[in-house]
Amino acid sequence: MAKTRQFTITIPNQPGALAAITRPLSAGKVNLVALLATSQGTNATVQLIAENPKKAKRALDEAHISYQETPAEELTLINKAGALTQVLDRLAAKGVNLNSLYATAAKGGKRATVVYTAEAQAQTVSV
Repeated sequence: MAKTRQFTITIPNQPGALAAITRPLSAGKVNLVALLATSQGTNATVQLIAENPKKAKRALDEAHISYQETPAEELTLINKAGALTQVLDRLAAKGVNLNSLYATAAKGGKRATVVYTAEAQAQTVSV
């Protein structure tokens, strides 16, 4: 389990809005490890994890993009049925209340990546 930082950004739900976020990150040579974007009416929320959070913060600040920064955990799991449930069961048993979770794996890949944020008192729990 690796501690990292999640950046949450609210953008208008319109064409090009997400690219307006990724463009300065690309220019700053920030490699994104995970990204989730969801829309709700006229707005969208972007949650992202950068390989180097300090570089991401600098790129967002220089582009005058407002964000919320939250502690997060990044896990690498074996890509098999039930692996996520095992982790979720362990977190629940330790009283960890999740605020967000997103995961991905390449089709046929052997590993899956999971990113989650939790309530402040549960941030240091190891799985």
